[in-house]
Amino acid sequence: MQKRLRIGVLYSRVRVEEKWIFAAMEKRGIDYERLDDRKYYFDLDDRRIWQKFDAVLERSISYNSGLYALRVLNTWGIPTVNMASVAEACGDKVTSSAMLKRARVPLPRDVVAFSQDSALEAIESIGYPVVMKPVVGSWGRLLAKINDREAAEAILEHKAILGSTQHQIFYAQEYICKPGRDIRVIVVGDRVLAAIYRKSEHWITNTARGGAGEICPITPEIEELAIKATQAVGGGVLAVDLIEDPKRGFLVNEINHTMEFHTAQPVTNVDIAGEIVEYTARLAKAAKEKSS
Repeated sequence: MQKRLRIGVLYSRVRVEEKWIFAAMEKRGIDYERLDDRKYYFDLDDRRIWQKFDAVLERSISYNSGLYALRVLNTWGIPTVNMASVAEACGDKVTSSAMLKRARVPLPRDVVAFSQDSALEAIESIGYPVVMKPVVGSWGRLLAKINDREAAEAILEHKAILGSTQHQIFYAQEYICKPGRDIRVIVVGDRVLAAIYRKSEHWITNTARGGAGEICPITPEIEELAIKATQAVGGGVLAVDLIEDPKRGFLVNEINHTMEFHTAQPVTNVDIAGEIVEYTARLAKAAKEKSS
């Protein structure tokens, strides 16, 4: 008799998405274990506690914690959603932008520099306004819309003095005059599940910053672009954020590898949590069959 699949869910806090994921596991009769990343550790000389899992679904809030957990698990041959290579690409804006542009995915113009002087020169090569972004970050935090040289000099000086290694990487992107919204597209594997507009009067439209969700029709163009973007970074369970440029059409702004979907699921009435669970189970089953 074939043993049931066993899946681990690595998380930091039980948000509404995790509640939905746990409920979807239970509804499908999947044997799973809740793994609070604040309580578990990895003994690199003893992997037995982790080898009981056929796959691990990573939902850590911390990019660094999640990434290092995935690296260890993948080194041990344990399949994860998402794989460490995908998390690393998506969690670092410079890396993901470079990979997307290599795949000829349309993006806003962006620049990377390693000193205040070269960053200022790079920003002015784009032209004001520009958006300064942290290399690693989410929820629209630490974004700055820079309208002129004086503001650029001030922001660059602040970042340089903050001291964090990541703040020494100056990443700026052309400002897109979007129509008061962006589009979040949820992709699982090779399927686009749902899309919502995130609308706000503020130029930052993240729902974490007060943006309101509204259903967005999934057109062939949106579907094709979202799939192309996810394939460029390795695929998996991902959210692609699109911006509508008045002249160039849809541009990919970012890709998220541990996305929140507390707005997208009820707005679209799509069981996103269930689809994520089923994708994880298929991955686990395929890996189990391959190893047997």
